[in-house]
Amino acid sequence: MDVEVYVYAIPLRTRFRGITVREGMLIRGELGWGEFCAFPEYDDREAAGWLATAVEQVTVGWPEPVRDRIPVNCTVPAVDPERAGRIVRESGCVTAKVKVADHPDSLAEDLARVAAVREAIGAAGAVRVDANAVWDVETAVRHIGEIDRAAEGLQYVEQPCRTIEELAEVRQRVSVPIAADESIRRAEDPLRVAVAGAADVAVLKCTPLGGVRRSLAVAEAAGLPTVVSSALETSIGLSAQLALAGSLPHLEFACGLGTLSLFDGDLVTNSLRPVDGWLPVPTTPPTPDPTLLDKYRHPDPARVDWWLRRFERVSALLEQE
Repeated sequence: MDVEVYVYAIPLRTRFRGITVREGMLIRGELGWGEFCAFPEYDDREAAGWLATAVEQVTVGWPEPVRDRIPVNCTVPAVDPERAGRIVRESGCVTAKVKVADHPDSLAEDLARVAAVREAIGAAGAVRVDANAVWDVETAVRHIGEIDRAAEGLQYVEQPCRTIEELAEVRQRVSVPIAADESIRRAEDPLRVAVAGAADVAVLKCTPLGGVRRSLAVAEAAGLPTVVSSALETSIGLSAQLALAGSLPHLEFACGLGTLSLFDGDLVTNSLRPVDGWLPVPTTPPTPDPTLLDKYRHPDPARVDWWLRRFERVSALLEQE
């Protein structure tokens, strides 16, 4: 693939998903810039979807949107209740997604965090939680009930367990709606995974699914209300997520695209950060600022080489498809 590449490292404001620095790569093609930022633990085959999204962005662009702005939730990491409330109040959002199950004994912390979020967002706001597939069925049923009471009503619980079968069992035993995330995007074939009986909401991340067009097909196949969620990208990659949300025929829920609040910087001057709970749908990818490219250029030559070699391997996989 004949493109210009750049490897970045941007600190996060708080530990999120087990990392404190977000690494990734920008690629520049005919239509501008895309982002390849598959998490390091993903193998080349799984990373191929992430690169396919960037390739779509820089070679063919996106479908025409059907809306020009997207409602978004604020994201509350596993932080103390005071900080959780402050994140919500400062966001301007009327929906909050709260991380729970950060460690095996986190329930008391989760309850305090969720209660603080409810207090900050008010009775009319929506609170959803994400357990990142770490609970077994019995733990999920027990914890969901307690967290739902602390939240004074949850909008939904995202991926409480790992498998489709576990989600289906939990869904039968709790009154809170269930959302599927990893069960869709990490399935062997997201277009054929049967989630209709296991979930009430489909959470789609355009970046790992292989692009806007493929994600639209996955949304249609899932047959559920869809929430578009970030994969922790800079504004370059986040623009593809917004393009997906802007192209969905129906959008019933706020999307999880306010994650730049977790970053201590960005690669563009006009970051895609929500204003009063909304983000615009871009028609073209944003352009990185040269000063910011210099500032966040990855300082470790060994890691730069790791990303370049990964890019070459994953590019070769895409060319075989």
